[in-house]
Amino acid sequence: MAEKWQMEWYSSGIFNANPDNSRPKFFITVPYPYIEGPPHIGHGRTFTIGDVVARFKRMMGYNVLFPIAFHITGTPIQAVADRLSKGDAEYENRLRREVEMYVNDPVKASEIVSGFKDPWNIVNFFKDKFIDDFKAIGYSMDFRRMFMTGDPHYSSFIIWQYVKLASKGYLVRGRHQVLYAPDENQAVGEHDIRGGDELKIDILQFNLLKFKLNDSYLVAATLRPETIYGATNVWINPDSTYVEAIINEERWIISKIAAWKLQYQDKDVKVVREFKGSELVGKFVESPIGVKLPVLPAFFVDDDTATGVVYSVPAHAPYDYVALMDLKSNGELLRRYNIEEIVKVIEPISIIKLPGFSKYPARDVVEKLKVKNQDDREKLDEATNIVYREEYYNGVMSENTPFNGVKVNDARVKVIEELRGKGLLDIMYEIEPRKVYTRGGSRVIVAVIKDQWFLNFSDPTWKSLMIKALDNMKIIPEEYRQNFKATLDWLGMRPCARKRGLGTRMPWDPDWVIESLSDSTIYMAFYTIAHKLNETGLAVKLGELAKRVIETKAEDSIALNKLVGFYDYVFLGQGDPESIARSLGVDRSVIEAIRAEFEYWYPVDQRHSGIDLISNHLSFFIAHHAAIFPEKHWPRSISLNNYVIREGRRMSKSLGNVIYLKESIRQYSPDLIRLYVSYSADLDNVMDWRSDEVDTVLSRLMDIWNTAQVIVSMGGEAKEPSNPTIPTRWLLSVLNRTITEGAKALEEMRIRQFALMVFFNLYDAVRIYMTLMDELPRDEVRYTLWRVLDAWVRMMQPITPHMAEEIWHNMGKSSYLSAEKWPTVEQQYINDDVENAFKVVERLIDDVREVTRVKGQVGIVNVYVGPPDYVYDIFNEAIEMMDRGVAVRDIIRNLASKYKGKGDVVARIVNDIADGKLPRFKLSRDMEMSVMHSFKSYIERRLGIKVTIQDAVAPINDPANRARLSLPGRPAIHVEPAYTNIY
Repeated sequence: MAEKWQMEWYSSGIFNANPDNSRPKFFITVPYPYIEGPPHIGHGRTFTIGDVVARFKRMMGYNVLFPIAFHITGTPIQAVADRLSKGDAEYENRLRREVEMYVNDPVKASEIVSGFKDPWNIVNFFKDKFIDDFKAIGYSMDFRRMFMTGDPHYSSFIIWQYVKLASKGYLVRGRHQVLYAPDENQAVGEHDIRGGDELKIDILQFNLLKFKLNDSYLVAATLRPETIYGATNVWINPDSTYVEAIINEERWIISKIAAWKLQYQDKDVKVVREFKGSELVGKFVESPIGVKLPVLPAFFVDDDTATGVVYSVPAHAPYDYVALMDLKSNGELLRRYNIEEIVKVIEPISIIKLPGFSKYPARDVVEKLKVKNQDDREKLDEATNIVYREEYYNGVMSENTPFNGVKVNDARVKVIEELRGKGLLDIMYEIEPRKVYTRGGSRVIVAVIKDQWFLNFSDPTWKSLMIKALDNMKIIPEEYRQNFKATLDWLGMRPCARKRGLGTRMPWDPDWVIESLSDSTIYMAFYTIAHKLNETGLAVKLGELAKRVIETKAEDSIALNKLVGFYDYVFLGQGDPESIARSLGVDRSVIEAIRAEFEYWYPVDQRHSGIDLISNHLSFFIAHHAAIFPEKHWPRSISLNNYVIREGRRMSKSLGNVIYLKESIRQYSPDLIRLYVSYSADLDNVMDWRSDEVDTVLSRLMDIWNTAQVIVSMGGEAKEPSNPTIPTRWLLSVLNRTITEGAKALEEMRIRQFALMVFFNLYDAVRIYMTLMDELPRDEVRYTLWRVLDAWVRMMQPITPHMAEEIWHNMGKSSYLSAEKWPTVEQQYINDDVENAFKVVERLIDDVREVTRVKGQVGIVNVYVGPPDYVYDIFNEAIEMMDRGVAVRDIIRNLASKYKGKGDVVARIVNDIADGKLPRFKLSRDMEMSVMHSFKSYIERRLGIKVTIQDAVAPINDPANRARLSLPGRPAIHVEPAYTNIY
């Protein structure tokens, strides 16, 4: 079924979008996928949500453009090729498994994987698989507009983008700290890092304080230089390897790995000798403020963090306090290094006053958290965070420092300035988390690069534009706006080029390749014209111009001017179309048509993505649009969904638990996958793929299919009944409310709520109605169910298009449902009264079940419905006042005054509504009575018990005098026992 409709849709081109001024346009994009492997269920969630929106908007009369392209830029694909070239057998086996999903012949699959040592073979193989898999799940995309970020004509577009950024002063070159992979000799970004889309990576700036040791400096690293006044000793790890090195003409003692890192931070490093840290234990150094301090052993010191040397401030640093206490109690260690007398006299020195703490905040928090020793790292990290945060924001320096009464954060600045002025302070950068690797397995550190290309996001003019663009945008869910705001505020100098990988080369400096997060920011504009470039031959011409520009380092001014002139006109409306067309050898009409295509579709109406891209791609998307395009072409909205996990665990190729789209489509069906990812979680919640839940959704999908077949078999639409029965009025009300509320839910991106409405709640209503259809006029049933199915199948279409299309055609329709309109709401059928009364039926069933559970086996259940009319008046007026926010006591007083002598009834009703014992929706006596009678057989089937429905005002059989207890929305119940014939 799915393949049949996919073939028809794509061969007929019903999703190909062309400008149409008679309809409003809607341009939705999802970030193009990176194709170093096959698509997985993470792609499935994000793209399915995008497709649901696209299909819905199409039904609402919009001319929808939903395009696709493929990202190959940067080092991830190169890293795959490199790992294979290095003989990584585990990685090769994983790739072979991925290829074998598409290639049945193991020998052929192995040959294909062997070819992946060339990154372009990876690109060409998986690009086709993405297309096949996206079609196999039914995405309503315009595949004519496809391109790859390695295409020559795409490079011409990126060259134009960077010429524009350079002309505004936003592209700069200079010295700055960057993430760097020494083995690969290049700066790296999130896309280059293994797990980079999950890690929160920061660059920390450590202050290096120099402690004099003979003719050398023992260099200690700290984030809190103001604490030097409380230093009691210096810590080193006796088991780690340290070096004596000449660094910028000074003799430093630091860890071996620190010396390796510093050579990449614009320092001249020459290692003189290596030795174990134990050699330093027991020596004395002179601190930068002239105090003699001993060097002592501590095993918490990490030689891979900064210099591998720290000074100890036990009054204000939990690790230092615990290490000192451990050392004092470790007689064997004290004797080994002959430091008993040195350590015995060391006591914490308090230098910061902190409200709510003693002189020694570190001790306070350590004791409160019950830290055992230096190995209790989780608690020590928590203690450190508490003390550092409290002291930074609330602490002031003590009188035993030169900064008595100065806030800690201000004192820090003063200490840095003073020590730097004396030549006793330097800086070093570290990556956090410490152990980070590229996709190719190379260690990532921080380097200071001199000739790196940067985008200067901190430029005040650009910063104000990007903030304005964000303020003008809709963010869904709105809660993520603050994440965008924080990212845009934080963005500063960001490297935008690498020395290796795939992609567009920097036109003025072709040794550099524009990296993957910097060439993927405004490509949505390229979607609007990509097919036209191919149709007119301009793709080839622009690709050739790009090649000339790069080969000449942008000195071929003719090629550069032609290229820039073309895009300036198309995207900015600048320049003379006649001369531009002449320079490119095409008719003016061609250039103007391309410009018109862009003008019709832009701006992007909705960009849907995962939340992991907020801190990079999506913020760059906003920033670059604000930098290059006029305000009318800035993006209008961004919507986001959370991550996907599997059976409660993070999905990862290394864990072997990734759900590939190909396998899931083969195992289940495209519509089941689409329904499950739509229904299983709200956008802002993590989606947990659970196989048992998928089976439950499959069961519901089959129930809907079977129900639809029953309705189709009943025949076509009959004549509309002039006086429909209560069940028909109820079902048509539910249907039309679903049409209204469903559209609203999709407009607001409440995809899960929409799925619940259409595939669960509406199905339940149809099944309830069908249990009663033998009691209703046949033609009325045929009319109603056909009318319902016609609208229902339309609402299914955005989520389950294949099943919906099949049902549609089974109904005798000849058009494509995927191109049909959203069902029309018939307001005359929406009836609050009948729907509210049915809710009472459901509550009654629950109440009877509870009673029979307590009483055990029962005979007949007598239901007493409908107290006197004045009780309904009190009930409805109380709800009106509650909805207006009137206090309960005031409602009781007002109604008791109005209904003289009925104060007890008023108080009971109002309090029961407030407590949830009575429903908080209006009811009428006649409708509640009518619905109860109309659904009597349904109630009996649900309960498996005979039921009598009686008028509470005039009951026929009320042996227990229960009718008097009936209230609106809460019928009274009397259960007659089951009698056993003993004869």
